[in-house]
Amino acid sequence: MKKTALIMAGGKGERFWPRSRVNLPKQFLSLTDDGKTMIQLTVERISPLVDIKDVYIATNENYRELVKQQLPNLPEKNILCEPIGRNTAPCIGLGAVHVAKKDEDAIMIVLPSDHLIKSNDIFKETFANACDIAEQGPNLVTVGITPNYPETGYGYIKYTKDNKLGESYAVEKFVEKPDLQTAKEYLEDGTYLWNSGMFVWKTSTILDCFKEFMSSTYEGLLKIKDSIGTEEYQKVLETEFPNLESQSVDYGIMEKASNIYTLAGNFGWDDVGSWLAVGRIKENDSQGNVVNGNVVTVNTKDCVIEGSDKLIATVGLRDIIVVDTKDATLISTKENAGEIKKVLASLRESGKTQYL
Repeated sequence: MKKTALIMAGGKGERFWPRSRVNLPKQFLSLTDDGKTMIQLTVERISPLVDIKDVYIATNENYRELVKQQLPNLPEKNILCEPIGRNTAPCIGLGAVHVAKKDEDAIMIVLPSDHLIKSNDIFKETFANACDIAEQGPNLVTVGITPNYPETGYGYIKYTKDNKLGESYAVEKFVEKPDLQTAKEYLEDGTYLWNSGMFVWKTSTILDCFKEFMSSTYEGLLKIKDSIGTEEYQKVLETEFPNLESQSVDYGIMEKASNIYTLAGNFGWDDVGSWLAVGRIKENDSQGNVVNGNVVTVNTKDCVIEGSDKLIATVGLRDIIVVDTKDATLISTKENAGEIKKVLASLRESGKTQYL
């Protein structure tokens, strides 16, 4: 059965400001020492399972040229530009109808473009197993992440060990981001995984789910599907897509469907959600600092310092993030790294949009 991949690459990556900007968001940046961008790493990671001609990138028109530059071997027709952001369900639906236009029963692997993985070999094995589960019937397969600490920033997948299919377990329920005490209980329980937003299913299966659980969206998707390959496609897309229900695939489908299975991903996953992740994915010096660029540190510990040619000198800092770019500098405590979006809101309110 043919394997395809939809890589979702329309996000703004606001928590990586000031390196991530409106015209160059996180997924098109290199945050690792190998110099490859996050979207390049994602495509490379899935390449043992999916040929590049069967990889689709869902993004928006502003990033079409970036995708073409960073993925020169990708067929241009496989760049799917959403006229407007409508959350993950319409994004996945758009990818599904493009795949279905070629092969109704193709396997579809859905991945975010901005995750980092330490072991590509284990990743390949896990997703090969997920594809096997998806091929066996109308199964929705999600790859969760085995938690190693009580994280409160992720949703969780509760599975049951009593119902196993191949290497996967039946999903009992999806749960919202917990408080710390609940997260500790999930960790101790041993049947909860972090919800990573990575999925595998047959194209026909996910479209049947749209028909059952998001019927109006399904009707719009069918109109788009009928226009694919015709001169009317762009017009139909711009007419229909904005009217699709703005909903996540978790709420719209996964929480309502049956035949959901999960596999535990133990391949060294990081969602790179903020500058804090840099401290996890890059090598630390003897004082726990991650430094990049022309940096001198004195009595500085557990900091993330990102610059370029201009000298950055720090004295006596603890748990601080410093990111210097040509036109903007961010200085934040690690504790408040999640509030960087408030800076962007302030910039919009004050009309300083040139810094976004």
